[in-house]
Amino acid sequence: MLNRSVKVAAVQAEPVWGDMDAGIDKCVGLIEDAAANGAEVVGFPETFVPGYPWHIWLDSPAANMAFVPGYIANSPTIDGPEMQKIADAAGKNNITVMLGYSQRRGGSLYMAQATFSPDGELLQNRNKLKPTHVERTVFGEGDGSDLAVVEMPYGNIGSLCCWEHLQPLSKYAMYAMDEDIHCAAWPSFSLYKGAANALGAEVNNAASLMYAVEGSNFVLAPCAVTGPSGHDFFCDTDAKKQMLQIGGGFAKIYGPDGSSLAEPLPEDQEGIIYATCEPALQAISKSVADPAGHYSRPDVTSLLLNRSAQPAVTDRAPAAPAEVIDLELEEV
Repeated sequence: MLNRSVKVAAVQAEPVWGDMDAGIDKCVGLIEDAAANGAEVVGFPETFVPGYPWHIWLDSPAANMAFVPGYIANSPTIDGPEMQKIADAAGKNNITVMLGYSQRRGGSLYMAQATFSPDGELLQNRNKLKPTHVERTVFGEGDGSDLAVVEMPYGNIGSLCCWEHLQPLSKYAMYAMDEDIHCAAWPSFSLYKGAANALGAEVNNAASLMYAVEGSNFVLAPCAVTGPSGHDFFCDTDAKKQMLQIGGGFAKIYGPDGSSLAEPLPEDQEGIIYATCEPALQAISKSVADPAGHYSRPDVTSLLLNRSAQPAVTDRAPAAPAEVIDLELEEV
């Protein structure tokens, strides 16, 4: 449970497509803006650096190979100088930063979310458990260690991205860790916009809203924008421009009662929205329906959670050599 009021911020902005260094610099500027407006926590959209790879939805796998070298080269490593700039910005501005980015680890990429403390310390780096649909042509999977919350002086914070909010068991695992403030990171809702499908803003914002209500927590839902530079980067035909449309920014902040706590921005406008998370609002919601507490029925349904990391290689110490015993046989 939150023990005091906390001001939070959700970013609605366009990535610097395919440019890691410029993207990191833009993040630093947004961090400074959020802190200057009194926010203690700021959340960024999914894979904000170097931008969501929209090309995977717009063309064939063979055609998309042209994007691969650049996307890998512009995906940060967690221990690289680019992420150190984010850590330094968090520390300099005394703010918790929850950054969505494409993490490069060896020859593989992961849809990651890194949380940095107001002291500039890396508190958590998690990966999306299951990339969605064609995302699996770019990104690898996370494991059970990627479902976790971080303890802060005012309460617990955690994060998931995109359609992890449609995974009931993953959500319940997070609820059971007594999460108070949650970052639900989304790309822009620009794909096939206007069509009745599950990729649009209505369905996905409903997922963020229900996460807040089910978990009795506060949800900041940062969401990216696709602007003319996104069209220039991804769309070389009119047909692609019809599929990936301008706008798509629908950042939201929800309270545990389902209320919208921040005035939304126009979908094509960049900016930051703010809200204050009040403990009393969470207390009332928890008292009505605490899903992993008094409102649960573990005798009927329960969750088995494996939170151990699953590395591809596990080093084991070589076995000690067997002791050689010299036996002298006595003649009879």
